[in-house]
Amino acid sequence: MSDLIKLAPDRPRKPNPEARKDESGENFPVASRLLPKHLRPHVIAFYRFVRLADDIADDPDLEPETKLSYLEALERTLTSGEAKHAYLKPALELRDSLKATGVSDRHARQILRAFRRDAVGTRCHSWSDLLDYCRYSANPVGRFLLELHGEGVAAGLASDSLCAALQVLNHLQDAREDWTLLGRCYIPLDWIKEAGISVEKLVEPESDPRLRAIFLQILDRTDDLLADASALPGLIQNRGLRLEASVIISLAESLSQRLRSHDPLKARVALGPHHKLFAVVRGLARSITAA
Repeated sequence: MSDLIKLAPDRPRKPNPEARKDESGENFPVASRLLPKHLRPHVIAFYRFVRLADDIADDPDLEPETKLSYLEALERTLTSGEAKHAYLKPALELRDSLKATGVSDRHARQILRAFRRDAVGTRCHSWSDLLDYCRYSANPVGRFLLELHGEGVAAGLASDSLCAALQVLNHLQDAREDWTLLGRCYIPLDWIKEAGISVEKLVEPESDPRLRAIFLQILDRTDDLLADASALPGLIQNRGLRLEASVIISLAESLSQRLRSHDPLKARVALGPHHKLFAVVRGLARSITAA
């Protein structure tokens, strides 16, 4: 595939892709002050690469072939260090970061694998299929942070559980938009079929009892993942990363509880400032007590 997307002569060229939000707009902290100051720029470099790739895959105005071409160009730039277009700058910056820290590029490349699946329309047929998607879309984020902070393999599985839980919570938040705008369904299709309903229920302004029961089933499984992730802070040696992991687990628990009491089809469910503050304080207290 070419870095330069070739369009018909009479069709206006779409501007090069760019990320539509930054780290301040995320559910969970990115490169917070809890992390060592000298490592935060490297976390931001990884985030900006992933954010751009994610927004390319999520752009409703791009054809699948175009998305795949952009994603291919990002990976080629990351591995080769050669960029023909300005939008590829995050790939060059991440390459420099990885070279400086000695962290592998496999984490970023694994995430691109998930985004290629997104580009052609993701539908998860079962819970195991959803977890396999998270294996590439989310788990590499935690693995990157562990490697960046010099952690060993002991924390890997707990980190995977946390990252998968965060990804599933995000899918529940965006379930209606993912289906109506992008034709994607991260809700296990076999559960929808067993409930005797259609995936088209996701376009409704509110959940009917059968769809609501599926959402609660997903949250039960997600809480199991968070229970597995609860061991993570105790497995991390770096104090800052340990504190951040504890805070993120607490925030995820709070978001899961809020999704139990609020319908994501009515409006996007998120934590308000006071919910976030309480969750952060609870997470910090847990980490300090366990230390």
